[in-house]
Amino acid sequence: MQPLPYASPLLTLPRAVAAEGPDEGVAAHYGDLFREQRTLAGGGGFVDLSHRGVVAVTGADRLSWLHLLITQHVSELPAGQATEALILTANGHIEHALYLVDDGETTWAHVEPGTQGELIAYLDSMKFFYQVEVADRTPDYAIVHLPAGSITETPKGATARETAHGRDLFLPRAELELFAAEHGPAIGSMALEALRVEEHRPRFGMETDHRTIPHELGWLGSAVHLQKGCYRGQETVARVDNLGKPPRRLVFLHLDGSGVTLPAHGAPVRLAAEGPDSRQLGFITTSARHHELGPIALALIKRNVPLDANLLADNTAAAQEVVVAP
Repeated sequence: MQPLPYASPLLTLPRAVAAEGPDEGVAAHYGDLFREQRTLAGGGGFVDLSHRGVVAVTGADRLSWLHLLITQHVSELPAGQATEALILTANGHIEHALYLVDDGETTWAHVEPGTQGELIAYLDSMKFFYQVEVADRTPDYAIVHLPAGSITETPKGATARETAHGRDLFLPRAELELFAAEHGPAIGSMALEALRVEEHRPRFGMETDHRTIPHELGWLGSAVHLQKGCYRGQETVARVDNLGKPPRRLVFLHLDGSGVTLPAHGAPVRLAAEGPDSRQLGFITTSARHHELGPIALALIKRNVPLDANLLADNTAAAQEVVVAP
């Protein structure tokens, strides 16, 4: 018998509407998307991300060992300092994205829903003689996101990962409903996604496909340390960084607001001047309705598309803003 898909206990909260796609299992919203966005942008509420995978690495060698496998410099990562990192294929394509913090005894990471099994299998295969243990802690810990400016204290037993974009709590899963009752209002994943798109932040599985390299998404600044080596795919990272010419680039799109529907993930992007039957230049990665900006999107397009070109996202007119310079 196949296990049932994950369903957060917070889906029983009033007006909760379940998310689809990569955020299946948690709420997309709780009845008022724009109000939730404004609350989150103002530092209030929390987002249930309890569907995300949680991986823990323990052992005396955990940081020096991870340093050899991931794109980030973590061999001397101070306790409590958040970072993010990628695992690449031998050809430099993005295989995993990890959001990390070390508490002095354990390195915690949260990852995209359902990807923790493959990640752990890879890490286990690379243990060799190092003193490390890798564990799937998804059954025991739920991720809760608090916005930047939140005054909510970190509960006892939780580990906080704090960045400029907010605070992620590795919260004991048994405490999730109590946390929601004490620290509401609950905010849906759609509000968080809209703010992520506004901030031009890539997400593995949305802004990536099987051939994406970090340079195309602007991930060099936050997830790749260019002065370290010794990780799989490093040759590609160094070569493309030196040449300065990734094959594609991430763009931010302001979409025509007259349409009823947003272009879906994977929808083609073309030059508006050449019409809807012209050659495809890229694809929509994430689209959202923003409480101030209206309909917006991120897209991955060919590097040589002119910076001032008006685009078509599926059949929707779109004006581009540069995220990754060509």
